Amino acid sequence: MLRCLYSAATGMQAQAMNVDVISHNLANVNTTGFKKSRAEFEDLLYQTVREPGAKSTINTDVPSGIQIGLGARPVSVNKIYTQGNFKETGGSLDLVIEGDGFFQVTMPDGTVAYTRAGSFSKDSTGRVVTSDGYPMEPPLTIPADATSVTIGTDGTTTVTSPGSTAVTEIGTIQLAKFINPSGLKSIGKNLFTQTSASGDAVLGTPGLEGFGTISQGFVEISNVDIVEELIEMIVAQRAYETNSRSVRTADEMLNRAINLGR
Repeated sequence: MLRCLYSAATGMQAQAMNVDVISHNLANVNTTGFKKSRAEFEDLLYQTVREPGAKSTINTDVPSGIQIGLGARPVSVNKIYTQGNFKETGGSLDLVIEGDGFFQVTMPDGTVAYTRAGSFSKDSTGRVVTSDGYPMEPPLTIPADATSVTIGTDGTTTVTSPGSTAVTEIGTIQLAKFINPSGLKSIGKNLFTQTSASGDAVLGTPGLEGFGTISQGFVEISNVDIVEELIEMIVAQRAYETNSRSVRTADEMLNRAINLGR
């Protein structure tokens, strides 16, 4: 009965974390470029009362044995990098990646972070930056007198100047991808940094060698499905309630055992 209490408690803790993950997904249903998370669980150690395959007689073996599990625990929270839907904005610096890849931005400490959120704008010097002011990597600067900005599917960026129909190329957007994007570290602000689990960033040109293409005037919205998350929330809540009932049942059984001698 004590084993039941502890097993049920681990189940309640696991489902509480599951609800935390689902709540975070729902909170970011309108976050540009957000990728939903999914909690993964595993069963805990088993108490072996009888070893499977143990001898019952000289000529016979126990077919299955007796192994009693000790509950569950969270083992990982994985990011799901499925493509989100596109929202048309018409903004010249609103970009979306159709396919695999991340935009690169330079952090204040000089390191490079990665994002799927393509809502870029210009700072006071004309640099293309994120909403938090982090410049795109490699740097891309829009001339002050530019009348229009065109970004091709391969990342080639051109501008036109007043009184001229000629276009001038000012740079190319480069994308990054990873062998294991689920191993990236989330640091908030729609940004990720590489880790030993994700592997080193592989850089390339949009549309080539497995990289996605870039579309101008769109942003990628969150890939969170509200209905799916609400269903998962209900399942987690019911699982939590069931585990709490196991605790109550074990407590009642233990109470009766204690009162047998009275």
